[in-house]
Amino acid sequence: MKIGKKTIVNIALILFVLSFFLTPMGHYGKVILNRLFSFSPPIIEEAQRERITDYDWKLKDADWKFFNFEKSKGNVVFINLWASWKLPSEAELVSIQEMYNRYNGKMDFYIITNENRPPVEEFMAKHGFTFPVTYLIIGEKTPINPDEVPSSYLIDKKGNIAIYKRKIADWSTTKVYNLLDKLIAE
Repeated sequence: MKIGKKTIVNIALILFVLSFFLTPMGHYGKVILNRLFSFSPPIIEEAQRERITDYDWKLKDADWKFFNFEKSKGNVVFINLWASWKLPSEAELVSIQEMYNRYNGKMDFYIITNENRPPVEEFMAKHGFTFPVTYLIIGEKTPINPDEVPSSYLIDKKGNIAIYKRKIADWSTTKVYNLLDKLIAE
């Protein structure tokens, strides 16, 4: 029995698709595909922006110490809700790290998860992420919806939400950087 070129190509294609489900290569392939199909988030027009009025929100820092979100009142703030076990979150965090590298010290970053510390610390070390992780206190009142993961908010100094993005986005873009430069300068 002779096997034709078409059959060989079909078998190779089937094996390639199966590799996305059965091997680590598939995991990295899915992360790359998520990155390829994530775009710069839309900016909310100034007249349409909602305002955060209550900054009284208790959180935990990377050392598991309690602090209040109120310390960020009057600052430009980026909030990202993520989970280490959600593939889209992993894909998005690369661009968040790039944004953090560029704007660390100029604005406040809250990269928030509701997971326990050990798996988060392992995830951060594995991927080389250096942005600060913030831990959500479940049941605590929040000025945002903590149930939509992943999702992100960019808040100006007056508390207006300039960007709200459900699902993932590419945060390392000229569009986002231009907006951040403008918001930080105000």
